[in-house]
Amino acid sequence: MAEPGFWNDREKAQKRLQRLNRLKTEISLCEGIQAKVDDVSVLIELAEEEQDEGMDAEIVETLSRVSEEIDDLELKTLMAGEFDRNNAILSIHAGAGGTESCDWAQMLLRMYNRWAERRNYAWRIFDCLPGEEAGVKNVTVAVKGDYAYGYLKAETGVHRLVRISPFDSQSRRHTSFSSVDVVPEVEDEIEVDMKDSDLRIETYRASGAGGQHVNVTDSAVRVTHIPTGITAQCQDERSQHRNKAAALKVMRSRLFEHQRREQMEKFAERREEKGKISWGNQIRSYVYHPYSLVKDHRTGTETGNVQAVMDGDIDRFIRAYLQKTVSHK
Repeated sequence: MAEPGFWNDREKAQKRLQRLNRLKTEISLCEGIQAKVDDVSVLIELAEEEQDEGMDAEIVETLSRVSEEIDDLELKTLMAGEFDRNNAILSIHAGAGGTESCDWAQMLLRMYNRWAERRNYAWRIFDCLPGEEAGVKNVTVAVKGDYAYGYLKAETGVHRLVRISPFDSQSRRHTSFSSVDVVPEVEDEIEVDMKDSDLRIETYRASGAGGQHVNVTDSAVRVTHIPTGITAQCQDERSQHRNKAAALKVMRSRLFEHQRREQMEKFAERREEKGKISWGNQIRSYVYHPYSLVKDHRTGTETGNVQAVMDGDIDRFIRAYLQKTVSHK
């Protein structure tokens, strides 16, 4: 920063500062883990010298915290993609099955919300179409935080639920599907082929919960990219102008990911992944009946604690997916 001409190119300077701050954060994390490891070593020595078994609980608790931080640091080392550090735009779509699938989509939305809360990530719903009786037909949210996309990209695909339906008067077992799609939120300076002439912008009245102005004015905005049919919409803000800006931001991210995938497919680099995210090829099953099990079909990772997973404990699946994708490169 002190070198002559550093601020002549402000954009370049800002990027260098951002990289410097990220490196400082990573160094700080490593130093913090090392400090906790040193603390544990001291505690163990004291416990042995004083024959104090009462310190065991403190040692175990500290080791557990250190283990979690090391696991998280290991996850981040697996995310070296160009956009892994970006915010994420996550969309959930209920599959065939009416109320059952809409309710399942709502359950997935809650799962990801709980996961985001665990990481202190910001959460904003851009658009939500409620189900006719329960749940949601589709919903799009922004998850803002360091590495949000790097983590959540592991969730792209079809998620399958097996349970005794609470909506079935005969208490029969039902299978429901919902799809999850995750794209990185891209910055304005990143080039995306999005011409104004290719966009159709429509306004409509917002639906569902949203305050006193919902369904009063045509403030919600839907943007359609005519050549591809990709859509983005936002009804979160009361201002039509803000909804338009948010919808366009989502559109830029979706178009960017669409164009990136198209380019990769030309070189056959995403053939295996493409098969996994197609409808009907579930990446994970969540079984409540006749037994309790959540299993990721890509990695074989599983757990019998379904409720913990639905409360946001999905890092084991993300870690296994990232480890597998890295080892296959």
